[in-house]
Amino acid sequence: MNNVETSNKSSMIGVAARISLVMIVLCGLIYPMVSTGIAQLIFPQQANGSMVKDGEGKVVGSELIGQTFTNPAFFQGRVSSIENNGAGSGSMNYAPSNPELVKRIQESMVAWEAANPDVPLEKLPIDLVTNSGSGLDPDISPASATAQIPRISNLTGLDQAELQKLVNNHTKERDLGIFGDPRVNVLLLNLALGEMIK
Repeated sequence: MNNVETSNKSSMIGVAARISLVMIVLCGLIYPMVSTGIAQLIFPQQANGSMVKDGEGKVVGSELIGQTFTNPAFFQGRVSSIENNGAGSGSMNYAPSNPELVKRIQESMVAWEAANPDVPLEKLPIDLVTNSGSGLDPDISPASATAQIPRISNLTGLDQAELQKLVNNHTKERDLGIFGDPRVNVLLLNLALGEMIK
């Protein structure tokens, strides 16, 4: 190898190293800092995880991640095969004919009948016994919230009409009128319910 070829190779390696260094600084430091700064200025609530605080200012969860409510006097969210663990997302991608899925749904239906004797299985919305794709869905359909009203009314003494008004007030319609479905955030709904039964 002659001196010209060696010089060309050294020059190319130097250019590649400088480009790599510039790209690391640009993409690894400057871009994330600028985008994070803009997000904090324009959408601070969303940029910080859409955290929800109770009446005392204590963080109790996120609007974006479902929670498991064990107290039957509160609204229940969707089934989660990952226990609503926000460290990861995903669920068993079972086909409708899979025996494990059928078994889990049947168990959920038995639990529903035991906890909600006033609401027949025919009125049980499907999203209360099925998992979302992420296993972290924080929302239920308005029908799912309404189906739980008789149980909650019996346990809290609150009037069913009052509870229905609470559900209606917490129902978000389709985004821009066309995207998604009407939904109710279970955490926000339960926080409001908790204020009513204090």
